[in-house]
Amino acid sequence: MRTDQLLEERAGVVRSFNRFYTRQIGVLHEHLLESQFSLTEVRILYELAHKPMLTSADICRELGLNAGYVSRVLKGFEKQGLITKTPSASDRRAAQLQLTEQGWATYRPLNEASQREVVAMLQQLSEPEQQGLVEAMGQIKGLLGDGGASYLLRDPQAGDMGWIVHRQAVLYAQEYGWNTEYEALIAEIVAKYLRNFDPRWERCWIAEKNGSVVGSVFIVREDDTTAKLRLLYVDPCARGLGVGSRLVEECLRFARQVGYRKIILWTNSVLTDARRLYEKAGFELVEEEPHHSFGKDLVGQVWRREL
Repeated sequence: MRTDQLLEERAGVVRSFNRFYTRQIGVLHEHLLESQFSLTEVRILYELAHKPMLTSADICRELGLNAGYVSRVLKGFEKQGLITKTPSASDRRAAQLQLTEQGWATYRPLNEASQREVVAMLQQLSEPEQQGLVEAMGQIKGLLGDGGASYLLRDPQAGDMGWIVHRQAVLYAQEYGWNTEYEALIAEIVAKYLRNFDPRWERCWIAEKNGSVVGSVFIVREDDTTAKLRLLYVDPCARGLGVGSRLVEECLRFARQVGYRKIILWTNSVLTDARRLYEKAGFELVEEEPHHSFGKDLVGQVWRREL
C-alpha cells in the first residue's frame, strides 16, 4: 500500500475516533448543558477555579478561544457577581480574574456533576481497563503535542510514601548536598501523615507520568483555619511540564473547599524554583530566619496565602 493511501486510512480512523469521543462527551455533559451555562462557559469557570489570577489573554491561550467571545463571557460573569477583576501588577492594561464566593458556589455543583458522570463511566470498566484508558489518553495527548498535560494526578497507593522519602532524600543530597538529617525529617513528616491522616482536612496528591511517579505534595491541618503545604516535589525528568504549579493549585483548591482561611508553608531560600512557584500562586514571604540544618547553613522561610 502506498504511503499516501496508508495516511488516508489512518486519517479515517482518527476521524472515526473523534466522532465517537464527541458523542461520548456529549452524553457526559448533557446534564451540564441543562444549566444556564454553555459547555465553553463551564470550561472558563474551571480554568478560573484551578488557576488563580488568570487574565483574559491567559484564558484565550489556554482554551484556544476568540478574544471577543471570552470578553463577552467574562462581562456576563462579572454582571452575575461570579468574578472580580484586579489590575495586574506586571501589566496595568490587563486585569487578573478571581472567582467570588458566589462564583465558587456556582462552579462547585457543575464540577461535581461532571466528576460524578465521568466516575460513573469509569466504574463500568475493570481496574486494569481504567488504567489502560488513562494511559492511552496520556499517550494521545503527548503524541499530539500536549506534553504539559501528559501526566495525571491521583491518590497515594501502596509504596508511594516510601518512594517520596527515597526520591526527596536522593534529590536534595545530589542537588544541594543535604545530609541524612533531611531524610529523617521527610520520614517523620510522612509517618505522622499516615498515622494521623484525617480525610476531611488533609490530602496527598501523586503525579504520575507514563506509569512512573514524578511528583507529590501534601496538605495537612495546622489548625481549624490554617492549612499547611508540605513536601512539594517534582522529579527532574518532569520539570517544565507544569507539574509543580498544578500540585500547588490543587492544594489551594482543596484548602478552599474544606473551609481553610489561609495556607502556609516552610521552605528554604536556596530552593529558588519552588519559591517562584509559591510566589506565582499568590503566596507572600512573611518570615525569614537563618538556621543550620541538614549539614548546611540555610535561611528558612515561612510563606502564607490568604484564601
